[in-house]
Amino acid sequence: MKLFLMEQIPLIIIYLTQLVLVLFVFWLDGYRDFSISLYAGILSACLFIGYLIYRYLTLRNFYKRLEETDTSLDEIFDAGSRAPLAASLHLLLKSQYRQYQNGLHHYQHKLKNHIQFINQWVHQMKTPLSVIHLMIQDEDEPRFTAIGDELDRLRKGLDMVLYTARLDEFEHDFYVEMLPLEKIVRSVTSNQKRLFIRNRVFPSVEVDKSLMIASDEKWLSFAITQIVTNGVRYTTGDHRKIFLKGFKRSKNVVLEIEDEGVGIPKSDLPRVFDPYFTGENGRIFQESTGMGLFLVKQICDNLGHQVEIESTVNKGTTIRIIF
Repeated sequence: MKLFLMEQIPLIIIYLTQLVLVLFVFWLDGYRDFSISLYAGILSACLFIGYLIYRYLTLRNFYKRLEETDTSLDEIFDAGSRAPLAASLHLLLKSQYRQYQNGLHHYQHKLKNHIQFINQWVHQMKTPLSVIHLMIQDEDEPRFTAIGDELDRLRKGLDMVLYTARLDEFEHDFYVEMLPLEKIVRSVTSNQKRLFIRNRVFPSVEVDKSLMIASDEKWLSFAITQIVTNGVRYTTGDHRKIFLKGFKRSKNVVLEIEDEGVGIPKSDLPRVFDPYFTGENGRIFQESTGMGLFLVKQICDNLGHQVEIESTVNKGTTIRIIF
């Protein structure tokens, strides 16, 4: 109603102006019967108000949809109107919406094909990496150790590409079950033993074997791996440790991962979960991608877990996953 009245204000002003002008012309011509003039004005006003009422009734649904800004396009198309202007606009919007949907489906199809290509490419790349790893695993020379380290980096990079590509279709690729937290943590630390040895950082695991969590083992292991990798990457000096602790807090199970690294400046903490954000430490450590903690946050949100982070510069960082 408000939008309709606002649109009709110019018409109302013009009508009142012409009504006064006509009565004034008759008055100048010598016609002085006030009661007849008033009667004619009332009749004219009644006809005008009747027109406005008719106009509003025919356009009521149209104006109602325009005033509801949160209305979906499908609901707008369901609200037809008998007025020619509203009907023409309705048809135009419907045509534009069809074009928009066709374009959207086209790009969704292209994106899906791209993700399938990425998945196939990553799996194809993993095969030669596994073969090279088997070829050098019994060699003790330093150059083969260096090759193994680079293979480890390549494998981690491929995993990040694969999990990032799958993130948009997370609901099609997860399986929640009751899992022993201690087993998952030890599996992650065992798989990252080359990383620990290369950087002379050692894991300290203190997780109660009785702690059970509801999660997806594959996605959760990847998230923990990202946190551990970050902790090792930003730890300088020899014989440092990463502490992985599991405990109960109220009704929740908590996994706390604490490193003795360089820490995160307070100004960077609010943005550490943003994609591609590397912060001040990213200028010092060139391997930073800014995607690790972003993936951790996205995975935990999708699994229904909470993530907390605390950090002090030159003392270390603590990240908690709350189940």
